[in-house]
Amino acid sequence: MLGAAAAEQNVPLRTLVDLYLSANWLTWRELPTVATAGGETVRAVTESILRAADDAVVALAEGYDGAQRHVMRQEEAQRREFIDDLLYGRSDLGRLAERAERFGLMLAGHHVVAVARADRTFADGDPATRRVESALVAIFGTRDVLVATKEGMLICVAAGTAADVPAEFTRQVEVVLAADQRWCVAVGRSHSGPGGVVRSYEEARATLELAASLGLTTHLLYATELLVFQVLLRDRAAITDLVATVLGPLEQARGGAQPLIDTLTTFFASGGVAAAAARRLHLSVRAVTYRLNRIKQLTGHDVADPTQRFTLEAAVLGARLLNWPHRPLDPVG
Repeated sequence: MLGAAAAEQNVPLRTLVDLYLSANWLTWRELPTVATAGGETVRAVTESILRAADDAVVALAEGYDGAQRHVMRQEEAQRREFIDDLLYGRSDLGRLAERAERFGLMLAGHHVVAVARADRTFADGDPATRRVESALVAIFGTRDVLVATKEGMLICVAAGTAADVPAEFTRQVEVVLAADQRWCVAVGRSHSGPGGVVRSYEEARATLELAASLGLTTHLLYATELLVFQVLLRDRAAITDLVATVLGPLEQARGGAQPLIDTLTTFFASGGVAAAAARRLHLSVRAVTYRLNRIKQLTGHDVADPTQRFTLEAAVLGARLLNWPHRPLDPVG
């Protein structure tokens, strides 16, 4: 009980132990038996006193630790509740802002949210989560960064002015994960106010989903980099129609559409330079040129024409989103 009371009064454990051990040696000479006893009796009394002191300190520490664990569980529960309310836009905004200050966030400003997903799951209080949080707080302070977990993912809410946080968060995530694990960090855009945190979080989540569907292996992705995919997905029927109309004829090619789709993807990724695309594909420039001409014959679209090239590139992006030609296109109603 005394140990728990000391913890509740924020008395350091070392001070508590020092107090009780000091009381032992200060009263030692005042014990009646010690003042008149011989050697053997003194040794017996000493053993008894040390045993009692040991029992007392263990009991104090047990009560102290129990109170600390209780406080920590309360803090963790409040933190989880706050994170849920923050990321899902629940609770009164004024009340949410007040609670945010306790965790080092000023919701009136701009914030960005980074979300890490890996083969392993992250949990509150696990060593990986604590290590990432400690590293970020040591670098940026508690007023700019909040690290938490949600649905097995590691989340970092950062002030919009702390532009270096997402990159450092990514570096720390890489440090704590095994080399053979697959992982990705997605960063939403900067938005203001409590609602801005929700928007940035949702953008980061959507970016992770897109990265998974596209088979991207990049470890750090920004939502702004995949905005074009978001635009395409808003009208699935339209993008399905585009892929079927523009790229559908490629299925007539010997070997199917996939080799030609890969050629277009690599060609666009190489800035429209056939020689660079050939190196990436481990083909000759002549082979790449032949494939581009074959694409023109089958689709009627020429990569050399700016308008037709844009149509082809949009169709290729749509094919990646729909996982075509590996997955058949849904009929357009």
